[in-house]
Amino acid sequence: MHQVSLHGRVALVTGGSRGLGRAMVLGLAKAGADVVIASRKLESCQQLATEVEALGRRALPFAAHAGRMESLDALLDATYAHFGRLDILINNAGTNPVTAGLSDLTPELFEKVFAVNTKGPWYLASRAAPRMASHGGGSIINIISVGGLKPPAYQGFYAGSKAALHAMTKVMAAEWASMGIRVNAIAPGSFHSDMLDAALKILPGYEEGSRNASLQKRIAQTEEIVGPVLYLASDMSAFTTGATLVADGGYLVL
Repeated sequence: MHQVSLHGRVALVTGGSRGLGRAMVLGLAKAGADVVIASRKLESCQQLATEVEALGRRALPFAAHAGRMESLDALLDATYAHFGRLDILINNAGTNPVTAGLSDLTPELFEKVFAVNTKGPWYLASRAAPRMASHGGGSIINIISVGGLKPPAYQGFYAGSKAALHAMTKVMAAEWASMGIRVNAIAPGSFHSDMLDAALKILPGYEEGSRNASLQKRIAQTEEIVGPVLYLASDMSAFTTGATLVADGGYLVL
């Protein structure tokens, strides 16, 4: 039986300084991984890096924009310059700036949402994969959403961008299996995060609706994402690739 141990491995988490990303970073560090923490705000990454180092692991805070390819090139170069390897890549950064009907959305917003949620993950993973293969492979995890599997009204760009990443995950898995790289996705349902909690404050009835949308009738705590992440990041999932692990409290069943 495999144990969840990531000692000697290096993980990179985009959108890693807050919300689900922060929980992932701390969970990976507690399992023994050294971690690259990437987000747009360097100060937030640095603060979390201090917590990682207090756990006895190494951390590299790095300011990067997940929708800008030159920024992702710099992030990957810095990872290899600092650690010399990358074993686990988690494409977690995402954006959903507007909830509106398709007729009210703009081409500019389309470009922004798809740049961060789809283009960025493709670019970073495709540039990381050959480097990961050079030292034995690794695990890539794309964070999608149940919205990409069961698209709701008024979330067209977000759901579409996550659905595209879901499909691309399977293509990545097929193309890179021979390189020793496993590629899987996690589709979270309603988790407490900065994005969700902000919506709860401004949208009447949203909290009750989010709770009632799952079989468990609750919103998950941020730390509950760690179990799925550790499974897919570690040798426990050595025979799992091209899969989507749904963590939604039963939302898709209803």
